[in-house]
Amino acid sequence: MTTFHGLRTSVDGHVAELRLSLPDTLNAFDAELHRSFVAALRHLSANVDVRAILLSAEGRLFSAGGSFDFIEDLAGAPLKRREMPQDAHELFTTLCDMPVPVVVALHGDAIGLGATIVTACDAVVAHPDAKLIDPHVRVGLTAGDGGVASWTLAAGLMRAKRHLLTGDPLTARDAHAIGLVTDLVDSADAVLPAARKLAQRIAELPPLAVRGTKAAFNTLARDSARAAFEVSLLNELACLGSADVLEAVKAAREKRKGHYRGV
Repeated sequence: MTTFHGLRTSVDGHVAELRLSLPDTLNAFDAELHRSFVAALRHLSANVDVRAILLSAEGRLFSAGGSFDFIEDLAGAPLKRREMPQDAHELFTTLCDMPVPVVVALHGDAIGLGATIVTACDAVVAHPDAKLIDPHVRVGLTAGDGGVASWTLAAGLMRAKRHLLTGDPLTARDAHAIGLVTDLVDSADAVLPAARKLAQRIAELPPLAVRGTKAAFNTLARDSARAAFEVSLLNELACLGSADVLEAVKAAREKRKGHYRGV
């Protein structure tokens, strides 16, 4: 087992498991977890024996995405904001460039960046009540972490716009109907075994054929995502310096409706 900040990795035969392991903070992403997630993906990519990756998480949620503290920290720190595009770009492109399939065990809700990571993978096993939620616009941010690309590729343009322009949640049952979830099981306890079984099934197939097919899908995703990802990321960066994002976070903390001025 190799440990990174907030993550655990292990390899069993030809299947690697990458596990988010910060349940006390709901597996929320800060700058350090951003970077360790990229490092862990690259570590597994370099292992020629790995033929499939199982991505899972500990705790009640799969991931709460970016925390309010992280947003407020970036809003008040222009120098830190300059680092954000590189971190976001490395995470999304590294995930999209993975040479082997990544199977997600979605046992609980995936929010914001958590939902982007899930929808950028190759298969998603979930139970009907788990949720995918991208609330970027609700907290005053452009959906700039790759969600515009990953949701659109998986669900189509109109469905992606419907949920990323409102932040409305999707249950895994509804997400399965539109292509964001590939496999449904009956309960949260059944998710991890089913996802592990799927990853093992992929790992037992001829590896050159799987890697070649994955490389073709990666090319499709990169070519389709590049322009939209860059535009959304630049606009998210601009939003982080706005008064509206601070008002959105404050309103969410105080459980009230926000008052926005477009500045």
